[in-house]
Amino acid sequence: MDELDRGILAHLAQDARMSVAVLARRLKVARSTVQARLERLETSGAIAGYTVRLGEAARSNRIRATCLLAVEPRAQVAILSRLRTFPEVERIHTTSGRVDLLLQLAAPSTSVLDDVLDQIGSLSGVRSSESLIHLSTKLDRAV
Repeated sequence: MDELDRGILAHLAQDARMSVAVLARRLKVARSTVQARLERLETSGAIAGYTVRLGEAARSNRIRATCLLAVEPRAQVAILSRLRTFPEVERIHTTSGRVDLLLQLAAPSTSVLDDVLDQIGSLSGVRSSESLIHLSTKLDRAV
């Protein structure tokens, strides 16, 4: 991946609807060059898809939280399988350090979130859990 590829990705991260012609103009390269690069980035998996990033107004009716789980070593596969069944679990990351899994959750209310956290904490093989409620977003550079 070179500087042009990184430039394409940076522009698309800001506006995934940007046309190839506008990308080419902003990057000062030929439209065909941008089109070929996009195809290569898609084929290689660098671009997995194009999507919409919701703003705070669209997410205002969702309570967001991070849940940190310490799990029994042999129970992780079963726990991951069970976690995938919760619609409130948006992302699951494995981690290094004192916890094994980091979950990103979203629920329509605190009572639903409380219930989901109780269910997660009671899963067989979960040693401990800690939850952090997201209050506001001060910076979001996620692509």
